[in-house]
Amino acid sequence: MKGILLLNGEPYAGTIAKDGLVFCCDGGYDWAKDKIAIDENVGDFDSLSYEPRPKPLEIYPSEKNFTDGEIALFKLIERGVEEIEIYGGGGKREDHFLGNLHLLYAAFLKGVKATLVNNDCTITIATGRVSLMGKKGKTISLLPFGGDALVSHSWGLKYPLEGLPLPYGACRGISNVALSDDAGVSVERGVLLVIVNKGE
Repeated sequence: MKGILLLNGEPYAGTIAKDGLVFCCDGGYDWAKDKIAIDENVGDFDSLSYEPRPKPLEIYPSEKNFTDGEIALFKLIERGVEEIEIYGGGGKREDHFLGNLHLLYAAFLKGVKATLVNNDCTITIATGRVSLMGKKGKTISLLPFGGDALVSHSWGLKYPLEGLPLPYGACRGISNVALSDDAGVSVERGVLLVIVNKGE
C-alpha cells in the first residue's frame, strides 16, 4: 500500500494522483484541499485558522516533541504503507525542509521508501543498488547522509563513481548527469540522498 503525505511547505504545482492513503498536515490543507481527496488530517493546526475536512481524529498540542510531519509519517507506517510520497516538503522554512529530509531517513530505518516530491526535484534516501531508470539527461546529485558513504560501482553517469568514498560533509557527488535511461550506483557502505532535478 502507498501513502501520500501533504505538508505545509511550498505548495506542489503538479498533479497528485489519488493512489493510496492520503494524510495532510496542518496548514498543508490550504493548498492541498482542492488538489486531492484527503483521508485524514493530522497535526496541532496552529497554522490553520479553520477546521479542515475530514475533521481531525485528534488535535495535538502545539508544544510537543514531534513535528506534525513526524506524527503523520509514523501513523502512515503503522497503517502498513510500504512507500510514501511527500508533497509540500520544500520551500518556506529551511529548518522544516532539513527536518523533512530526516523524515526520509526515519522512513528508511523502518524499511519504507519515502520520496520528497518538490516542484523542481525529487529526493529520496537509498543504499545498496540504486537504480536511476528513465533519468537520461537529468542532473543527479548523490550526497552522503548521516555519515560517510562508499560507492563501489556506477553506470550510465557522466562522472563515474568507481570505488568513490563520499565523506559526510563533502559535496563531491553534486551535479552528475545521467547519460542513459539505465543509470545507477551501488552503495557499498552508508546511505545517500539521491536528488533528481526535474529540469536538465
